Amino acid sequence: MASRRVALVTGSSSGIGAAVATALARAGFDVVVNYGRSAEAAKATVAACNAGGSDTLLVQCDVSSEADVEAMIAAVKSRYGRLDVVCSNAGVSIDIPPKDFHTIDVDEWDRVFSVNVRGLFLVAKHAREMLIEGEDPCMVNTASIVGLRPGAQPLPYSASKAAVVSMTQTLANALGPKVRVNAVAPGWMEGDWMKWMLGDSYEKLMTRRAKATPLKRCVTAEDIAEVVVTLVQHMKFVTGETITVDGGFAKTT
Repeated sequence: MASRRVALVTGSSSGIGAAVATALARAGFDVVVNYGRSAEAAKATVAACNAGGSDTLLVQCDVSSEADVEAMIAAVKSRYGRLDVVCSNAGVSIDIPPKDFHTIDVDEWDRVFSVNVRGLFLVAKHAREMLIEGEDPCMVNTASIVGLRPGAQPLPYSASKAAVVSMTQTLANALGPKVRVNAVAPGWMEGDWMKWMLGDSYEKLMTRRAKATPLKRCVTAEDIAEVVVTLVQHMKFVTGETITVDGGFAKTT
């Protein structure tokens, strides 16, 4: 069995997942980097984790597939013999505005929920046995500010993130007292995700959002990673919570 604590971060080829994986490696964890399609980006995350001192395992897995998830957890058990932290970050969306929800194809809706909701469930289901035996075990799920209040994100994405908030609360009860379960809810985040969502309006709208935020900027992946690591290593009497990370925007506007 590995002597260092082990953390699995789903969807860690880029963005929040990559930042969380790298931060956990620097904090002394061995890290399991999971990706669905972006193999080259995932390899870059592995390199960053290795540079942080991690013994890093790279696993391709579609978290919406139970067979894939079972194989991933089996690979973790074979490599390390333990699992102490699970960060369920894998997520997808579509580019249809909320007002055009009536144009969403059912298959598009199902794909968002299959990754964002069923994926979280499957990882929790199959990681449960090792997590319960882990050292100070915890789960941290990636929700979103639009899972807590209305926003300009597509309906299936917002609804799926509201489900993540609810699942976090229910899993905290189901896995307590041994395993703590919390979530982070990022606000508008700098980088590729919002560039994809906002298109040509990215710079203008992000600047406007930053001006309306008490801390005068938008959140970064590194901001989210800082909160995740804090939830993992500290805050030992906090569970079932969703921590909003948006520079104060949601509470002041």
